[in-house]
Amino acid sequence: MSEQKAGKLNQLERRLPEGLLVDAAWLSAHGYSTSLRAKYVASGWLEQPARRVYRRPRGPLGWQQAVISLQTLLGYRLFVGGRTALELQGYTHYVTLNRTEIHLHGPTKPPTWLAALPIKERFVYRNSAPLLGNDLDQVAFPALVQGHPSSHDNRAFREAGLRALPWGQWDWPLTVSAPERAILELLDALPDHESFHQADMLMESLSNLAPRRMQTLLVRCRSVKAKRLFFYFADRHRHAWLKHLDQAAIDFGSGKRMLVKDWRYDSAYQITVPKELDEAR
Repeated sequence: MSEQKAGKLNQLERRLPEGLLVDAAWLSAHGYSTSLRAKYVASGWLEQPARRVYRRPRGPLGWQQAVISLQTLLGYRLFVGGRTALELQGYTHYVTLNRTEIHLHGPTKPPTWLAALPIKERFVYRNSAPLLGNDLDQVAFPALVQGHPSSHDNRAFREAGLRALPWGQWDWPLTVSAPERAILELLDALPDHESFHQADMLMESLSNLAPRRMQTLLVRCRSVKAKRLFFYFADRHRHAWLKHLDQAAIDFGSGKRMLVKDWRYDSAYQITVPKELDEAR
């Protein structure tokens, strides 16, 4: 091997941690031509889990490596949200854990190759803008730091309702919705993509929400449905943090919201909810 080729390989080892993913565009931007990539694959230095996607081999590929790669190496403003974020943070005491779907949220769609990866989980993407607007414009995601755990104490990151969970041997940062944001994302998916029963059980477990962060997100939230459902469930479970929220500062919209059939009308928040919720009290 020539000295130049050895140098390129050493650079790749520094820039691309074992197990994480990059695409052909990333490699081209860093000076790795199509022919050089082909040589690396033939020699076993790189593997291709999907077309035009590469990684340095290290054990089986998991969905976490794919998401961390998007967030840290490839610059996608995507994060794990909704039900998946709540599950990852332990809010599954009364809910059947079903990690076959990974919910990704963000202002732009993930690359199409994500669906072609050889993993058992399926990614479900939801645009974050209709719920919370362009709140991520000034938010920096945590960087990938090799050799020691990554720290991220960015105020805008926290106020946006995001959190970095350490994952894997090197504590790589996996950016997810904090519970305050995740519950709004889940409620906004009712009733077409999430169930009232599951939302009720998850809301019951959220006894330790941070009122200040919750207030900020509720004021920013654009979904009248999610805000009304949030307070309906909060009232239902009488959480202690509820008294610290200022409803007068939150826009609840006007008019009734007909959410389900076979319903009961809740006059306090002008929404319809399933009759079986009363039976579950």
